[in-house]
Amino acid sequence: MSSEKSKVKVGVIGVGVLGRHHARLYKQSEKAEIVGIYDVNTEGAKAVGAEFDIKVFESIGELADQCDALSIAVPATKHHETAMPLLRKNKHLLIEKPLAATIEEAREIVTEAENRKLVLGVGHVERFNPAMDYLEKRSALTRFVEAHRLAGYPPPRKGQHRRGTEVGVVLDLMIHDIDLILSMIDSEVEKFDAVGIPVLSKTEDIASVRIKFKNGSVANLTASRVSVEPMRRFRVFQTDCYLSMDYGQQSGMIIQKKKIGMAQKSISLNEKNALLDELENFLDSVAKTVKTGKVHDPKVSGRQGFKALELAVNITEEIHKYNKHYGIEFA
Repeated sequence: MSSEKSKVKVGVIGVGVLGRHHARLYKQSEKAEIVGIYDVNTEGAKAVGAEFDIKVFESIGELADQCDALSIAVPATKHHETAMPLLRKNKHLLIEKPLAATIEEAREIVTEAENRKLVLGVGHVERFNPAMDYLEKRSALTRFVEAHRLAGYPPPRKGQHRRGTEVGVVLDLMIHDIDLILSMIDSEVEKFDAVGIPVLSKTEDIASVRIKFKNGSVANLTASRVSVEPMRRFRVFQTDCYLSMDYGQQSGMIIQKKKIGMAQKSISLNEKNALLDELENFLDSVAKTVKTGKVHDPKVSGRQGFKALELAVNITEEIHKYNKHYGIEFA
């Protein structure tokens, strides 16, 4: 690792919509020395490299050889084949959500990282919003969660899947909220009911699930990527308060029970750059791990990313079984 202020030498693999921001924010961070970027789309990589004055590498291996750590922001179906060789090179990784496209691939990634005592983070960025800072301190009090995550159908990309459609909407969008509820409800899942349908892609584009936990808590989640009007709302009911977040309006509200009446407090969800916080949390974990020789997990560890993926995959399988059982077929 670089001796200059203990900066972590980092690279970014995949500089599309999200990876571009990884590169930009690493460039800004005082905790990182961004070595370079790589993308199969050479023209796109060169454009990002020129925009932020970052070196573009011709291969992943060449980039990795000069880095301590890397961000992986390629399609989910490519996570496993990208991550495994890097882990075998003993590189610390931050992998965008979902951790992988299948449970088996995710398990291999987590096991390899743990066996090699490497930092493995998963890009569930909404764990870093200001409202979650509040909720995590009170997770044991959560009784009911309701989440709506609706988006328009992603635009086409030359020679590639539309962004996110290599997997169903549960792994593409709903997994954000699955990760949030698993971090807030300290209990195992007892059962769930799920329905979903494809509309424009070959996988589910709309899905709804009701999850019941063994401690009696309940979560209702809806996700769509074929909606006319976008919506990202998250409501939490705890034993003594109600919290509402509207990501579209970048605002939130907490109404909390006091000894006398109720108290209301507004929350700005734009108080900090959540992605920058996520990246710097990963960099801190890498720096501490290198310094101490003991793995310091980031806020969203590989194990936590695996847990969210496992539930998301199980929900997806339940949707397929439901449609098959009732003879629901799609073109």
